[in-house]
Amino acid sequence: MAIVPRSEQLPIPPEYGRPSRLLEWDAVEKRLEQARYYWLATVRPDGRPHVVPLDGLWVDARWYFGGSPSTVKHRNLLANPHATVHLDGGGAAVIVDGSCRIETPSRQLAEGLVAASTAKYGYAPPIEAYLGGVWALSPERVLAWTDLTVDATRYLFV
Repeated sequence: MAIVPRSEQLPIPPEYGRPSRLLEWDAVEKRLEQARYYWLATVRPDGRPHVVPLDGLWVDARWYFGGSPSTVKHRNLLANPHATVHLDGGGAAVIVDGSCRIETPSRQLAEGLVAASTAKYGYAPPIEAYLGGVWALSPERVLAWTDLTVDATRYLFV
C-alpha cells in the first residue's frame, strides 16, 4: 500500500522568494529510493550533533539501515530516537525528520530488503541479520525542493 503524505508549500523567509509550485511526492520518493548514500543526524546525550554517511533502503515510506550496535549513531538512537536523514546535494534537497527504532521485519519484508540491498549495492547482509532486527526511520515530515525559491515543499506524515 502506497503511503502518500499531505503536501503543502514550505514557508521560507520572504527575502528568499515565494515558492509557488509543489513537488510531486512520487518524484521525491524516487530520489529517496535511488539515493546511494544518506546523511544521518542524531543527537549525543550531551546535546552535540552527530552526522554520519550511510547506505540504506527506502521501502514503503520508511528508511532502513543497519551497522554495528557499538557505533555512536546506534547508542545515540537508543537514548533519543529522533533523527534526520538528508540526501547528498544541497541545491536539490530532500530532508527527512522522524523517529527510529529497531524493528523485526516479517520474513517477506526481510527478503525484500536483502533483494533491494543486493540490487542497489551489490551485497546484502544475510537474511538472519534483518530477521534479528533492523533500524527503521519512520518519517514525520519531509522537506524537499529542486529550487528553494520555486518549489519548496513540505510533506506531513502525521
